[in-house]
Amino acid sequence: MKRYTYFLVFTLPLIVFFSIQQDGLYSFTALFVFFVALPLLELNISPNTTNFDRATSRIEKNKTVYDIALYLAVPVHYFVLFYFLNTIETSSFLSLGYFGKITAMGLCCGVMGLNVGHELGHRNHRFVQFLGELLLLSSLDSHFLPYHNAGHHYKVATPEDPATARKNESVYAFWFRSHFSSYTMAWNLEFKRMERLGKRKYSIGNRMVVYSISNVVLLTLIYYLFGNHALLAFLLAAAFGIALLETVNYIEHYGLLRKKTNGRYERPNPSHSWDSDHPIGRLYLFNLSRHSDHHKNGSKKYQLLNSNTESPKMPTGYPGMMLLALIPPLWKRVMNKKLR
Repeated sequence: MKRYTYFLVFTLPLIVFFSIQQDGLYSFTALFVFFVALPLLELNISPNTTNFDRATSRIEKNKTVYDIALYLAVPVHYFVLFYFLNTIETSSFLSLGYFGKITAMGLCCGVMGLNVGHELGHRNHRFVQFLGELLLLSSLDSHFLPYHNAGHHYKVATPEDPATARKNESVYAFWFRSHFSSYTMAWNLEFKRMERLGKRKYSIGNRMVVYSISNVVLLTLIYYLFGNHALLAFLLAAAFGIALLETVNYIEHYGLLRKKTNGRYERPNPSHSWDSDHPIGRLYLFNLSRHSDHHKNGSKKYQLLNSNTESPKMPTGYPGMMLLALIPPLWKRVMNKKLR
């Protein structure tokens, strides 16, 4: 039965769907559940540091049920997005319900779109990567894939990595620095890849060219099918989803840096990623919070990720840590004393 617990994540799009149907305060139901109810629940549930043994890992590695949970996210997420676009105009512009529905959709973009897109983007099968690209597209954040795989995983815990938060840097400054610097790095990485392949920089083989075209096509379709009201709402929801992603980036490596000797950085190790073994955050984010093991092997499937005793531990799960990050003085008070 443990294999099926990851399907609990689909309660989120159900709650988002409910929120989109509401007006007034009830439209913020999804936000309340994820950032109030879940953090409070995690404060009363002990972390689970249990890992699979080697024999069990070999068995669980190729169980298709884990992959089905990821693949199912694509149609479910796009169905919710279509419903959002088709109904957002029923809310008065700039009303309470209008913003409630946008935050609900943005939450779905962050959890179902960007997080699952990240997981699929690490797989070696091209069609599976394409599914990840579709999910990332839903927040106009496709550049995350080339930057994350070829940039972040190599430069993590160094000043050269946009997604590694500096000590005492606020999450609000980090949002802009990380997002726009990673976008620039994604273009540079693709230019270098095109050069290695002997192709023109702006050829169709450049993924950033394809992603840019895809963004324009998606925005144009939304405008012509649903109108400018829905287009603005989509842009705000996508921005909210990106802010969630960048907040996760912020908490994952805050203040952690690799040592540099003779001009070279030490290899990344578990001490360069914050881990959380709190079970609810693990289930809703497909074990993303066991982050140090993810950096040890980026293509390792989420169900196999291990808890590392050597990695620094967050005091609570990801939803609660994201809330804490939004209050910089309190964040620094809690986290700075944990830095070695």
